Amino acid sequence: MAGDNQFDLVILGGGSGGYACAFRAADLGMRVALIEKAEVGGTCLHRGCIPTKALLHAGEIADNTREAAQFGVAATFQGIDMAAVNAYKDGVVGQLYKGLQGIVKARKIEFIAGEGRLVSSNTVQVNGQNVTGKNVVLATGSVPKSLPGLEIDGNRVISSDHALKLDYVPASAIILGGGVIGCEFASVWKSFGTDVTIIE
Repeated sequence: MAGDNQFDLVILGGGSGGYACAFRAADLGMRVALIEKAEVGGTCLHRGCIPTKALLHAGEIADNTREAAQFGVAATFQGIDMAAVNAYKDGVVGQLYKGLQGIVKARKIEFIAGEGRLVSSNTVQVNGQNVTGKNVVLATGSVPKSLPGLEIDGNRVISSDHALKLDYVPASAIILGGGVIGCEFASVWKSFGTDVTIIE
C-alpha cells in the first residue's frame, strides 16, 4: 500500500456502488481507499449485468438470424457455439474492466486488493493491516440466493454465477424466480434453443 493508511474515505467493496462512491469522493478532492476482495467492478461487471447483456445480445443475433428471411435477408441459423459466445462475453467484460481500472488509477484512488473486515467504526483490516478513514462506506455487494432443501451443487442445480460459465446449451431448464435475473437467463436460453420453464 502506498503512503500511510489514513484516508478521508475508506470503501469496503469495489462493485458498482463502491466504485461510483469512490469516483465521486475523489472528484470532490478526498483521499480515497477502495478495498475489494476480487476485481473492481463487482457482481454487475463480472457476474451480473454486463455478461448477461452480452449473452442477451448473442441471443438476439440468433433470433434475428432465424427471422432473417421475412426481411429478405438470406441467412441460415446453424446453432450456438458456446465457446465463441463465452469468448465474446468475456471480451466485453474484459474491455470494460480494463477501462474501469484506468479510471480508478486516473482519479488517484488507492485500490487495495484483499478481503476487508470492519474492525471499528472507522477502520477496515485488510491483508493484516489497518486502513483508517474519516468515513467508511460498506458496499459489500450480493451473492446468489439459495433455497433450503434445494442445494446449489453447480451441476444440476446452478446459480446465476454457474450459468454464466456454462460451456454448453442446456436442452431444458427450470428457472426458479421470475425477476430480472431469471427472465434474462430464460430469454438467453430460449434464444439458444433451450426448453425453458420459469417458476415464480
